Amino acid sequence: MTEFSKLDHQLMARAIKLAKRGEYTTTPNPNVGCVIADSNGQVIGEGWHQKAGTAHAEVHALNQALQSTTQVGVLGEETTAYVTLEPCSHQGRTPPCADALINAKVSRVVAAMQDPNPLVAGKGLEKLTKAGIQTQSGLLKANAEQLNRGFIKRMKTGKPWVTVKLAASLDGKTALNNGLSQWITSPAARQDVQRHRAKSCAILSGSGTVMADNPALNVRFSELNLPAGSLSLEDLRQPLRVILDGRNQLPSHLALLQTVDNNQAGEVLLINGQPSPVDFSKHVQQWQAPFNGNKLDLHAVMTKLGDLQLNNIWVEAGAKLAGALLQNNLIDELILYQAPKLIGGDGQNLFDTIALQSMQDITNLSWTDIRQIGPDLKMTALINKLD
Repeated sequence: MTEFSKLDHQLMARAIKLAKRGEYTTTPNPNVGCVIADSNGQVIGEGWHQKAGTAHAEVHALNQALQSTTQVGVLGEETTAYVTLEPCSHQGRTPPCADALINAKVSRVVAAMQDPNPLVAGKGLEKLTKAGIQTQSGLLKANAEQLNRGFIKRMKTGKPWVTVKLAASLDGKTALNNGLSQWITSPAARQDVQRHRAKSCAILSGSGTVMADNPALNVRFSELNLPAGSLSLEDLRQPLRVILDGRNQLPSHLALLQTVDNNQAGEVLLINGQPSPVDFSKHVQQWQAPFNGNKLDLHAVMTKLGDLQLNNIWVEAGAKLAGALLQNNLIDELILYQAPKLIGGDGQNLFDTIALQSMQDITNLSWTDIRQIGPDLKMTALINKLD
């Protein structure tokens, strides 16, 4: 069993903290942080992956560390690099990080986890070992996996991580019987939703919800309220907006179907069974999904979104789509914002699903976080998958 020192834990924790800085910008790449320490345990370089197509975390950390050494292009003996994900060993849009670490003569590399990407998958650590560098992995592995759960799932299954967002009253109602729902939750909760949108690769909704609420489904930078310097308006990445419209109901005048302008909204992917006859904006792409019965095949939809290199899907939808995703075992996580309000027995429910006949068929959840956001409760749970 690999033994790690207290210092190892501290420096890997710092690397994980650095990796989180890229959570709004790195997709479809994973979030990665790197810390380089000298023989005395002093940090001489650190960095994080900031954007797909740009230098990886290890390169940023090495550039900083090499400025502190007297030997041009080479680090001193007993230098350790702590990286949250196994260094890549293949040529992608940037050169292999394993080669950069070898060329800099790092003596030890500690990775929090192996890369699930089949192009790497242990090859990076193997390459470092063959070059005479001591390698270890598994330090704070669970923390590192949490950083990139969408990337990991897509690499392993071909499908993205799916989070369904719900907002309800204390008695579990999402709207009045007549459909009115704005606003059940507080401005603080809605601001929190903006941050989740910004971290997501795509926002998924259904045509019924879009026509009823006419949402823009975009990220509003002014509402993020992020710490100064954490994200600029120029670096804000608007998620793809994916709308399921199996019956081609959507008209062209809806808010999210208007022309994308000035980085105020992302492109739109309209998923239907047959091409829509409506003349949409050039920013609206269409894809025809197969049907499962009289409904769009949601498994095929998720495979398509994985093929588009989308790691994390944020779902804002009504009870029908939420229920369909639940029954198809396609939800990984639920986030419920529950307001201290009572709507009454005739209000609309969270999920529209078939009636169950046995307690063995109910969906089991595992709480991961419960906190207060303004006057509301935010409850996060993982769904215990059947497979």
